[in-house]
Amino acid sequence: MKRQALIDTLKAAGKETIAWQAEDGSTVLVLPYGGRILGLFAPGDEENFLWTHAALGSVATAKEFYGGEQWHNSGGDRTWLAPEVDFFFPEFPSLNRYFQQRELDPGRYEAKPGSLPLLVNRAALTLSRSQQKVELEISKAISPAVNPLRYDDQANSSGLKFAGYTLRTTLQVLTKLATPAPIGLWNLLQLPHGGDMLVTTLSRTQPKIYMGTITAEELIVGDHLVRYKMNAAGEHKLGIRDVGITGRVGYLYANGPERSLVVRNFRVNPSGEYVDVPWAETRNFGFAFQACNVNSQLGAFSELEYHIPAVTAADGPARAEDESQVWAFRGPEKAVLQVARRLLGPEV
Repeated sequence: MKRQALIDTLKAAGKETIAWQAEDGSTVLVLPYGGRILGLFAPGDEENFLWTHAALGSVATAKEFYGGEQWHNSGGDRTWLAPEVDFFFPEFPSLNRYFQQRELDPGRYEAKPGSLPLLVNRAALTLSRSQQKVELEISKAISPAVNPLRYDDQANSSGLKFAGYTLRTTLQVLTKLATPAPIGLWNLLQLPHGGDMLVTTLSRTQPKIYMGTITAEELIVGDHLVRYKMNAAGEHKLGIRDVGITGRVGYLYANGPERSLVVRNFRVNPSGEYVDVPWAETRNFGFAFQACNVNSQLGAFSELEYHIPAVTAADGPARAEDESQVWAFRGPEKAVLQVARRLLGPEV
């Protein structure tokens, strides 16, 4: 959806946005409702690199969408919490009911004044396994991320459209829990459906299938790259352990006659505690990256997800901080593939 049309539609639906522009001309569209980075746009380009919900295509459908009681998944870049079994399955170990606690998403994010966008949400959430209430605060600060190839002679990206941003996410656990419980930040980037997820690895690394059936044609594992072709109907998910990944993942998709590449650059600490688990394997830890293919009643999008090592809420306040970059390129296929190979390796 075009940038100005998206802004106008959201405003008419009662959802104000913040359009922030970096010095290089990259524009980030922030939707405080839900704490979303809803849009990323290259200079002079109205085409969004990120996915937004189809209901935002008109004022009437946007008003109906936000007026309903279902999860308001506007799209873009959002922040959740792990473990998923504690925050999203209220009747766990039963998997019959999946529910986004509304204090987390959409939450009550407030846009704080300043030269850079800053969103803050304070929430009281229930941990399903212990039934404990935990009070916490999530903050999301947005700042520039310039073209990583601006000085690189081996991949000429000067003729491509580029946009980027840095996201600094902070979690503060404000209460002491009677029973220790790990809590980790979880950032999820929603992208247009039908592309290839490209996960760089240090060695041949086999993903863990969480949900659905992913065929050998869709999942190609190389010595230093996992390629997941995300074009199936239904809902599917996989995860990759911290020890095998580099912290750089790309998503390559067609955009009319052009190709688009969105890369997330994030920190991986194999000594940290990555506590999100496959739903039926609650002691199977260590997954720092996940990819989720959705083509269902929820919409049609591909999710690039990464986790931050958890803090343990036991002896009082706890704090976790994270920083990642999103780099996005668009242009002729040959030039975009050249950039992809430079940033993600020759197996692309």
